[in-house]
Amino acid sequence: MQDLSARSARFTDSVIRRMTRVSQQYNAVNLSQGFPDFDPPKELTARLAEVAAEGPHQYSVTWGAQNFREALARKQSRFMGRKIDGEREIVVTCGSTEAMIAAMLTVTNPGDKVVVFSPFYENYVADAILSGAEPLYVPLEPPDFRFNPDALEAAFAQRPKALVLCNPSNPCGRVFSRAELEIIAALAAKYDAYVITDEVYEHIVYAPHEHTYFASLPGMFERTLSCNSLSKTYSITGWRLGYIIAPERVIEAARKVHDFLTVGAASPLQEAAVTALRFPDEYYRSLAASYTERRTLFVQGLRGAGIRCNEPEGAYYVLADVSEYGYDSDLAFCEDLARVVGVGAVPGSSFFRECGGKRVSHLIRFHFAKKHETLYEALDRLGGMRKKLLRR
Repeated sequence: MQDLSARSARFTDSVIRRMTRVSQQYNAVNLSQGFPDFDPPKELTARLAEVAAEGPHQYSVTWGAQNFREALARKQSRFMGRKIDGEREIVVTCGSTEAMIAAMLTVTNPGDKVVVFSPFYENYVADAILSGAEPLYVPLEPPDFRFNPDALEAAFAQRPKALVLCNPSNPCGRVFSRAELEIIAALAAKYDAYVITDEVYEHIVYAPHEHTYFASLPGMFERTLSCNSLSKTYSITGWRLGYIIAPERVIEAARKVHDFLTVGAASPLQEAAVTALRFPDEYYRSLAASYTERRTLFVQGLRGAGIRCNEPEGAYYVLADVSEYGYDSDLAFCEDLARVVGVGAVPGSSFFRECGGKRVSHLIRFHFAKKHETLYEALDRLGGMRKKLLRR
């Protein structure tokens, strides 16, 4: 038999999703893959029940049902501070996962370079490889996960086609300041690069930090592909509703790519989700407050158990330092954590490339998008982690 494609050999399956399967295998509390264990807003599920009876059940317009795009444009115009044209500047995708690969395929040609901050959400590198592009890694230096402007310019000096920006950041929880974003914007303009943003945690930001949409910076809308989804904001990760917002000429190309990737997102779910897109601002304030409580509970619980971790500025992930446990492999540690302790986590090496010449393998990622009782159960189990896993 002939060999399979070379590109498929350059990356693995998702380690995040793999750790969900490991968690299920050992009946562990799954703090690996970032999805809630609580229900979406009742108004949303009530509308979904109505749509199940009345439809629509057939294809919507390939790039998104008109009423969904209009509602999305109104909502994002309000938060982004710029009038978004739902007819010309949006394409609806099957989750932000498709939005990101569609954006990458729209912008890059085989052989192009793409700047990626490390740590990064694992899909970005696979997206680059599938697009035939070469990732250029710029470290976000622990413990604060700030970038060195000189290192970033050195990457831009290699003339990349685009930079991928996750803000707020998964997995480290950084919320990039406006000053940092202005540095990125100046370099993107100087070296004529696009910026592909992943802003799915736009509404999960902890005071005093504030989220600044990259496309809202002066002169940046024209070179930005803003990728996003409804998954995290409305606790509907299984609905797979994402989108790209960009200038009309970019969206025209992205719609063609999207059309042949998935044809279109599910029409009944788009219809139901219009309800959520009309929520008042109080919903988003309440969302941030509820995650602030969870962050406090979980971070204090980890530290109380003697587990060193960062305190995220946004999103709902924590990076914990497990170097004291003596494992050579963070993947082996996470497998033992699920099997022996009963808590699922993601090995940090799946988010990092070489940083300062040393492989990052001493960090693991937890998420805290769970009910309080779930977090208490996980913390109770983690309280015995040192006794069960410490290698002397």
